[in-house]
Amino acid sequence: MTIADLRSQGLIIFEAISGSRAYGTNLPHSDTDLKGVFILPESQFFGLDYIPQIANETNDEVFYELRRFVELLLKNNPTVLELLGTPADCVIYQHPLFEQFQAADFLSKLCRQSFAEYAVAQIRKAKGLNKKINHPEPPARKSVLDFCYVTAGAGAQPVAAWLARRGYEMAQCGLANVPHLNDLYALFVDATPDCLHGYRGLVRDAETSQDVQLSAVPKGEEPVAYLSFNRNGYSTYCRVFREYWEWVDKRNTERYQNTVQHGKNYDAKNMLHVFRLLQMAEEIAASGELNVRRSNREFLLQIRRGKFEYEALVAEAEKLVQQVDLAFANSRLPDAPDRAAAELLLRRVRHQFYQTT
Repeated sequence: MTIADLRSQGLIIFEAISGSRAYGTNLPHSDTDLKGVFILPESQFFGLDYIPQIANETNDEVFYELRRFVELLLKNNPTVLELLGTPADCVIYQHPLFEQFQAADFLSKLCRQSFAEYAVAQIRKAKGLNKKINHPEPPARKSVLDFCYVTAGAGAQPVAAWLARRGYEMAQCGLANVPHLNDLYALFVDATPDCLHGYRGLVRDAETSQDVQLSAVPKGEEPVAYLSFNRNGYSTYCRVFREYWEWVDKRNTERYQNTVQHGKNYDAKNMLHVFRLLQMAEEIAASGELNVRRSNREFLLQIRRGKFEYEALVAEAEKLVQQVDLAFANSRLPDAPDRAAAELLLRRVRHQFYQTT
């Protein structure tokens, strides 16, 4: 089933323009996002093929089946709650039955988690982006050997430097486990003319190996040093390297160029949503009202244009998080929406829709 099918079969009970155009933070080039609610045909709903939501290929048009819609309302999901606060000029279609859904019946202290914690996650995301922009990973990937160090007196040297200073070739070397000590290895060097001991070197392949390589060492051989492999450091590096280049591959080119152009090295659109969500959460806690259209449009657009320094925005956002926590601690909102009432509403609306179609 597609969105076109929903339209042709008259299954949509609510459709609205969402996103920046609903918030009032849209620019001339902003996309038009659509969201809405539909009800499955009665025969399909009672069958095996329940469909919770339908979206187009770019995910900028998303419609929730009535049951899924109510499930998300009970979790105070911001995206779905905002549909109940859609400004009148953004409502494309509303079935009379949909009027029974009111934001006031679902707002609760769960919004502290759903709005504010999502905003906090966006702050972490912004910090991660800031780090990626300011500390890019070189395209050449480090190897296991870059995380191996050899004891030298009371200190340690990178294994490559140690080998060069001693005049040893890697092929001459062999490693053996040191009992009871993780990632510490006895390092042997084959000084025979033709490398008769047959040591296997330090790694199987310097570019692709994920671990050091052990060798069979003849009895009586003495290690010339000990090698430590910083396995945790190597594992962390691999994760950071992978995440960075995946980000490069998948990043939104337009948003990245905007980030570079305003010169503040943060995703301005991301930070705009941090403040939008936190301010909405504080309003919900204090007044019990859901205001989707933002009254501080110019401030939010200044964030988007990169008018503020990154550190100042993060500090202000973290202060706002504390204000939100205090507002919810003193709020008169219920701890959670009334699940029983929501289920009765769900049953009633579905039953009435099927009776009239």
